[in-house]
Amino acid sequence: MDPQFFLTAVVTILIAAMGIWGAVKIAKIIAHSRAAGDPDTAAHLQALDQEVGTLRREMIETQERLDFAERLLAQGTETRQVEPRR
Repeated sequence: MDPQFFLTAVVTILIAAMGIWGAVKIAKIIAHSRAAGDPDTAAHLQALDQEVGTLRREMIETQERLDFAERLLAQGTETRQVEPRR
């Protein structure tokens, strides 16, 4: 299996999982606030917004690292193709 494909698949799955997790958490908070009339809903949503912001920053950093790793792998392939075997 190509390591670049494997790395891309793993990062994509992690990013999707973080997005789904965040959406589920938001839905739970909204459902809870509607059912109970919780006065702290604004505080919960603000905390959730901060957490989602943190996850987004981590996702961007992970994507940058993936891009870097892909470039390194591509460079390694190019140098192997250019150099003759001895």
